Amino acid sequence: MFKWFNRKTTESVAEPEAPKAVIDIRDITRTYEMGEFSLQVLKGISLQIFKGEFVSIMGPSGSGKSTLMNILGALDQPTSGEYFLDGVDVSKLGETTLAGVRNKKIGFVFQSFNLLRRTTALRQVELPLVYGGVSGRSQKAKAALESVGLGQRLDHLPSELSGGQQQRVAIARALVNEPAMILADEPTGNLDSRSGTEVMQIFQQLNRDQGITIVFVTHDPWIARHTKRVVMLRDGKIVADRHVAAPLVAGETERPSEAEELEGVFKEAYYGGAKAEYT
Repeated sequence: MFKWFNRKTTESVAEPEAPKAVIDIRDITRTYEMGEFSLQVLKGISLQIFKGEFVSIMGPSGSGKSTLMNILGALDQPTSGEYFLDGVDVSKLGETTLAGVRNKKIGFVFQSFNLLRRTTALRQVELPLVYGGVSGRSQKAKAALESVGLGQRLDHLPSELSGGQQQRVAIARALVNEPAMILADEPTGNLDSRSGTEVMQIFQQLNRDQGITIVFVTHDPWIARHTKRVVMLRDGKIVADRHVAAPLVAGETERPSEAEELEGVFKEAYYGGAKAEYT
């Protein structure tokens, strides 16, 4: 008869992995030379956005958010500082290499959709795969369109789609290369309220169910309240960086008046931090 004994083990429990920074910008500046004058738009910004976050970047006109968006999207280079995108230092890359990084690492969604007028939805979504030399393009593009609810619209031209459907095509195109992040610039700005809600539902689902990192650049406080974190710029600097305590779920809350929106978002995200955030 055998007796079994519990043997003590010295094996250590694995430590949980630290969150991975998809975006890591370190003390970046951006200065534009205008003849005899220099205009410094970004003034030493440092920011980390981690894998699986849903972040909105806000700021008034002239705050530097468009310039920051161009740098985050590898469309422009900082004057100084470092930018690590998914672990790759892109702050000093040449244009050809940078174009490859954009295609593989970043999915763009713009306010104006940026679709080709005479190209079907399926072909629109295939384009990033064509540029990247990826095989199995049709199957991957079809899967991306199905993921945004357009599996029955593969052969439709933009003129045959509503504004909301066109933006869904743009989202599918942004997804198809499985990028490190999606960078969206006012993605609901050209949509009616119903279509805007549907598009926001898709973004929230992608973030929630697939863990896709999403960065919104927006001036709309209502949109920002649907994200999980709000970064606010003023005069080329980050003046607030706050997590949203209870992000709104698209379609479940009626949009309040503009005054209530502004009061809520500024109270929650802009003025809710420590004094050190504003110095």
